[in-house]
Amino acid sequence: MSAPRRATTSPGSDRKRWRGPTTSSTRPPKPVHADRRRPGRRALLRWAAATWLAPRTTLSAEDAADVTLVGAIRWDAWQTPGSTPNDAVARALSPPQYRHRLPFFARLRDDGSAEVDGGTQAVMDREIELARRAGLNFWAFVSYPRENPMSAGLELYLASSQRETLRFCLISGLIDWGVPSSFPNAHLRWQIELLSHPAYLRIGGRPLLFLGLMPDRLMAERWGGADRLRAAVAHFRELAVASGAGDPFIVLLGRPDRRPDPGPAMRAGLGADALGAYAIFDAVSQGSFDELRSEAERQWDRYAGTGAPVVPTVMSGWDRRPRIENPMPWEAWQRPGAGMDRYYASPTAEQLAAHLARALDWVERNPAAQPARAIVVYAWNENDEGGWLVPTLPFDDSRIAAFRRLLCAPARPVACP
Repeated sequence: MSAPRRATTSPGSDRKRWRGPTTSSTRPPKPVHADRRRPGRRALLRWAAATWLAPRTTLSAEDAADVTLVGAIRWDAWQTPGSTPNDAVARALSPPQYRHRLPFFARLRDDGSAEVDGGTQAVMDREIELARRAGLNFWAFVSYPRENPMSAGLELYLASSQRETLRFCLISGLIDWGVPSSFPNAHLRWQIELLSHPAYLRIGGRPLLFLGLMPDRLMAERWGGADRLRAAVAHFRELAVASGAGDPFIVLLGRPDRRPDPGPAMRAGLGADALGAYAIFDAVSQGSFDELRSEAERQWDRYAGTGAPVVPTVMSGWDRRPRIENPMPWEAWQRPGAGMDRYYASPTAEQLAAHLARALDWVERNPAAQPARAIVVYAWNENDEGGWLVPTLPFDDSRIAAFRRLLCAPARPVACP
């Protein structure tokens, strides 16, 4: 959240294994041709047993109608050491009181500073394995221009041979939609291309797309108001349909932290299909996780009360103190030390799983408000803002295990690996 729009790499920095976008990274893997010899009867029986009895690890479009899908937001600042976001977030998590939030692939240098390099295929493949082990069905990637270092995580996911076991979708920020004279820009054309990817998550046959709001001032300056932006959203839909991806199921991400929240009015104004939120929190002083959980769950009901379909957000935490002590270069508004008392206590793994269980129950009790049958968790890797599922140093996977106990229970129709 509040991510850099122009993340840069410092001169001479080493991007290591991620070498930037490639034309082949979004293509499905080449098929491996089987031995053409006629198999024996025993071999056929072994193949049938493995096919029919093995747990399913992928979801078809038909599956999506029968099960509530659970995903997590990815904000990828870890894949390009030497880049502005990578170095800023590593610096924020270097103080001793925040090191427990570092992802499992980080390390501490001799001087106590953190080095975080998730920019290898091995790390991404391991993350996919962990997400599936937790019972997650998809990741929602915050979308950046293809050449931006913040797209390195998505590129590594697309290049992974494991990606078919975990679907993906995009979070598109309206702030990146440019201006009418250049619409659609290269960033949006890439997004439309990705909507057709075989691993892209579809809801009732429609690609799921989260859409982030832009400030009213920028909307007026760039688009002259909501009417022209609504026309741009409609044109985006037309382009997606023409590309073969289909009409996107668009979830507009409101701003529950604002009073009033502009989300409900803008959903209707932009023609979005549903309401959701990137994160849900209130301006409390040293709140408990139960207070954060309760605020999130009340927000689901507030959004449903508007008559809009809702994709509920489960909060895994909210504590920006690392960013307050060490402000991000792209957050010019943050004064060092301002707001250190505004945070929620971190949940136990059991508390977090219980929050997710209530979200699953909410979906079942509110079918009219939940045609998408999807839940999104904030977040997989917003560690510096207090929201994470990814195992942390040295390898604390308690949140993965707690989700697995819930999402991989026998009552769930989709088995876990």
